[in-house]
Amino acid sequence: MISVRVQEAAALRIDEIYRYSLERWGEARADAYIAGLFEAFEGIATGATVSRPIPAEFGVDGCVFRYERHFVYWKRLGDGDIGIVTVLHERMHRIGRLREELGE
Repeated sequence: MISVRVQEAAALRIDEIYRYSLERWGEARADAYIAGLFEAFEGIATGATVSRPIPAEFGVDGCVFRYERHFVYWKRLGDGDIGIVTVLHERMHRIGRLREELGE
């Protein structure tokens, strides 16, 4: 069975998203947003979440999908599991951030 593993950079981003959502819209909406995000993560393995390859100009291997206002970057790990690399807001400079968080 394929597992989904949230990597450190992604975990930090998810925490930021939760705190921002909590302050801006309250606990119920923050909880619902994060729950939906994790449902989308689980959908990668089943094909319910449609992803596309990361564009070549990013210079990194992996896939991306959009969840509401965020882009989720993920890759297959050596054991076949799915690694959630990072979650970036649509307004962020994604190429630079993605390279930073992948250490490239």
